[in-house]
Amino acid sequence: MTDFSENEEMYLKRIFEIHSESPGDIVKTTQLSEKMGISPASTTEMIQRLSEREMITHIPYRGFRLTPEGFQLAARIKRREVLLQILLSDIVGFQGDVESVACKMEHAVGKELETALDRLLGYPQRAPDGSSIPSMQRDFHKIGIGTLLPIGKLPEGYSASVELIIVNEPEKVTIREAGVSVGSEITNLGGKLTCSGSSLDFSREIGMKIMARVSSL
Repeated sequence: MTDFSENEEMYLKRIFEIHSESPGDIVKTTQLSEKMGISPASTTEMIQRLSEREMITHIPYRGFRLTPEGFQLAARIKRREVLLQILLSDIVGFQGDVESVACKMEHAVGKELETALDRLLGYPQRAPDGSSIPSMQRDFHKIGIGTLLPIGKLPEGYSASVELIIVNEPEKVTIREAGVSVGSEITNLGGKLTCSGSSLDFSREIGMKIMARVSSL
């Protein structure tokens, strides 16, 4: 993503999180040290490094703030982490430590993959915990024919052909009873999903686990 190390990116993300909790406040070294679980000395060393790279503005004896460039990069790192959390929990159905895994994966996500994830997930506005997803420089693309997305994110007036179903056994029964399978055509009519003329009443979780490719607008 950048020429910043994973460690530097982690610091920037944590600073962004502190900023999000108290916008406008100066971040204190001890505050960041506690959030990172790292000694004040190591934190101070990183602050100096990020200051030299013009990612933060250091205010002696008080703390520091992200520069506009630092804020933009930190927001993007955080957004990629959240997109991965949604992918792992809503699409993959991962039952492990989603936050930890997403945190490890975020550093490998480039701009193109970020854009693809954002589109695939239907341009989500909220993280799993309900917080807003940073929207800095968000690359919105019009959903068109050939776009793969969860049926739960299929826009009104669009139709899509089911290509992949990632659900557990109980959910399979629900989907089968609704008459949905790979190859089924799903249409969003006035905000209501239908399949072969019948309405679908799936939960949000199931709607995010059925992937379909847009076939008509």
